[in-house]
Amino acid sequence: MIRIQLSPEPQWLDLGHGVRLQLLPLTTALMVATRSDPAVHALKADASNDTRAAVFAAALARRAVVDWEGVGDESGAAIAVSGGGIDALLSLWPIFEAFNLHYVSPGMMLDAEKNASAPSPTGTSAGATATAKPATPSRRANARAPTAPPD
Repeated sequence: MIRIQLSPEPQWLDLGHGVRLQLLPLTTALMVATRSDPAVHALKADASNDTRAAVFAAALARRAVVDWEGVGDESGAAIAVSGGGIDALLSLWPIFEAFNLHYVSPGMMLDAEKNASAPSPTGTSAGATATAKPATPSRRANARAPTAPPD
């Protein structure tokens, strides 16, 4: 079952460590805009999956974060949401991991599902598993199989 967020209003997400983010719903428009982000396009072809995930998550967060709580400067004074602040926040592993797990991944999993049926494990599709052993080659090139005995 697909669960859809019918409210266009931003929702709060608790990332732990006293940090909460108010985020826009993860929509197609938001994902498409993030895929077109200059930082995502600047990734080298041989960039690791970890690097790609970090860059994509930061680009998405810069678009999705509306407000936050529990984020402050070195002296502990609350700071306003900014692109640099979001990048600094996501550079903290536990925060990145929670953001990725609870906001990014659910959208990516739904994207991977594509609302399609999985290949049939016993059907004729490419996903079918073999149930019969391969035939062994004949010893004689022109050999014929014996006919069935008459009834």
